[in-house]
Amino acid sequence: MNKQIVNKIQHFVTPIRLRIFFLSLALLLAGFFLYLDIAVRAQFEGKRWALPARVYARPLELYPGMKLRPEQLLLELSMLGYRSAGSQLEPGSYRQSDASFTIMTRPFIFWDGAQGALELHAEFEADRLRNLQNLTNPGNTAIPVRLDPQYIGGIYPAHNEDRVLVRLTEVPPLLIQGLIAIEDRKFYSHHGIDPRGIARAVLSILRGGGVQGGSTVTQQLVKNFFLTPERTLRRKITEILMAQLLELHYSKEEILEAYLNEIYLGQDGNRAIHGFGLASLFYFNRPVSRLGLNEIALLTGLIKGPSYYDPRRHPARALSRRNLVLQEMTQQQVITQQQLISARSAPLDVVDHAPVGTSIYPAFVELVHRQLRSDYRETDLRSEGLLIFTTLDPLAQFTAERALTSRLGQLEKSRKIVPNALDGAVVVTHSQNGEVQALVGGRDTRYEGFNRALDAQRPIGSLLKPVIYLSALEQPYAYTLATLLDDSPLVWRERGAPDWEPRNYDKTFHGKVPLYSALANSYNVSAARLGLSLGVRKVMDNVQRLGIDRNLNAFASSLLGADGLSPFEVAQLYQPLASGGFRLPLRSIREVLTADGQPLQRFSLSVQQVIDPGPAFLTTAALQYVVREGTADGLSRYLPPDLQIAGKTGTTNDLRDSWFAGYTGDRLAVVWIGRDDNQPINMTGASGAMTVWGDMMAKLDPEPLQPPQPDNIELAWTDPANGLKADENCQNAKLLPFIRGSVPTETSPCVSQAPSEPIKSWFKRLFE
Repeated sequence: MNKQIVNKIQHFVTPIRLRIFFLSLALLLAGFFLYLDIAVRAQFEGKRWALPARVYARPLELYPGMKLRPEQLLLELSMLGYRSAGSQLEPGSYRQSDASFTIMTRPFIFWDGAQGALELHAEFEADRLRNLQNLTNPGNTAIPVRLDPQYIGGIYPAHNEDRVLVRLTEVPPLLIQGLIAIEDRKFYSHHGIDPRGIARAVLSILRGGGVQGGSTVTQQLVKNFFLTPERTLRRKITEILMAQLLELHYSKEEILEAYLNEIYLGQDGNRAIHGFGLASLFYFNRPVSRLGLNEIALLTGLIKGPSYYDPRRHPARALSRRNLVLQEMTQQQVITQQQLISARSAPLDVVDHAPVGTSIYPAFVELVHRQLRSDYRETDLRSEGLLIFTTLDPLAQFTAERALTSRLGQLEKSRKIVPNALDGAVVVTHSQNGEVQALVGGRDTRYEGFNRALDAQRPIGSLLKPVIYLSALEQPYAYTLATLLDDSPLVWRERGAPDWEPRNYDKTFHGKVPLYSALANSYNVSAARLGLSLGVRKVMDNVQRLGIDRNLNAFASSLLGADGLSPFEVAQLYQPLASGGFRLPLRSIREVLTADGQPLQRFSLSVQQVIDPGPAFLTTAALQYVVREGTADGLSRYLPPDLQIAGKTGTTNDLRDSWFAGYTGDRLAVVWIGRDDNQPINMTGASGAMTVWGDMMAKLDPEPLQPPQPDNIELAWTDPANGLKADENCQNAKLLPFIRGSVPTETSPCVSQAPSEPIKSWFKRLFE
């Protein structure tokens, strides 16, 4: 083939190759552009954000005559973030004058509907709310009136982003105007990009300065919403293309609303603060709709560098940045010179402590999370923005935390224990409905790690004894409170196990002792003999009947609490005793709403009678003797005897664990104290955990324990020396309750003796 022909072929082929190359390039670009278009629309039109479940405490319900002290209301308002105001009230503020309050509540969407902001006037007399007026709607006499509940935490997506979604219509126009003036003056005229800004960015690249600048609001949204934070030319080109696609498909208002909810504005520990809706709460504890000019300027200024201009850590920088934003807003004629002067003179006005992050009560929120998992998928809990209304009582939680932390420090100091060696847990429930009012998982109450209230399974010692005595009292013709038990030395032999020889804490044996006294003084040997005669398996089956959902060992030593339970499980075990025989699964959740406030689920009360009224009444009476004259008589230093508290101390081998479980007319509480390394703490239940229980309950104003007397219960005098029938003239005679037909028929010799000074016992006063 001659050279001329070859040249002609090459001349023909080269354009074909070029055409193929450019066609292929065009197809690739078109394909990439189509891919970006699909990605932009799919994500922007789908569920844009994974919204955490938001968890709330119970709302405080106010009504005339309720038991509430002024200082308790003040504490509740403080925890809610309400501010003391002058003459002008706004939602979330109050005025106090001695024993009266005027409160402007915040609007809130409850389970049963929305409640607008209300102005209330409350007057107190001693420890009661004497009068309550609705000043907003004087004709509306609906009682009770609820304060908005405290937000106590969230269940967050894996990346821990948090935001409160807002509509564009909820945002002050001044915020929109200021945002446009500072971040993107040509927002309403460009098509997603600013050519001059892009030119500056390209020039920076050519000079070796990296990719920077040139971002419109639309580009910023794309960068945060769709892309990774890498700073490369390829990513910048992708950002430009996606910004134009976003402008092609969606209105300026839609883009701006998404930006307002997406932009990063701060960090709270491991929680990322996104959007102006959450930022206004995080920095000012008020909704975005109520932001003032100085607050708007500060939030707008944070966009440039939330960490660098953090107003809590760097107030001088934040103030300078805010004032610069105000100056720019003036130059852009968004605000007047007079507004500038007024706003510049205002303080930063940032609240000292940020509203709760992941959770201010991590142990309780963990309980909520666990109980929710039985009804909801984990992905839904972390992405659907569910509103969770719980049973937490902030006043009870605060009191429980304070009692545990302060008492542990005192115990360490008084007993010369290494500081911070002791730890503990507290569970507080409503005795009649099983709602968990407080849960403290450890000494460091804000720590999100090991939750001792739920997961520390420690030997419970004598806390198991009430189940033994209940098992006996359910056989009224064999056992009564007056039955004499054998507290003499015991050696128990089982095949394949070493001999078991239980001992009493006081290292003595007491011979024949009445059943109620054996429990009151927590004698180990008589309890062990009783349990063995009943059958260890029967006692352990009754432990399950009362609420423990797992199998416990049926060894003889199990009768004295050798098996481990968590404080939460102990509370569940005692709940049927506190409620008069009804098993109520302990619950932390009342209602669940969707993100837009629609009712989704209500957790109703689940009740099962597991103890007949008679034996339940007798067991509570025996536990009241524990507090009146037994191992827990030291509670009289904290609480008056007329509260008639029922309780039980618990101490384990080598003094490693200190327990107390007790209940009043309205509350059941369990306290554990010990060491995580299981070393001895040299404390009994009375000298350790009971002191925390007493401190806490003294501040919670408990109701007296006055269980209704069942129809089949009768009272009779007995002689503790022999368990026989007596009368009130007998020395040391006790007036005890019996299931009808089980009163001793044989009369004690003391009845025939000359009458002594009449004894009007505590139990007689109880039943008069």
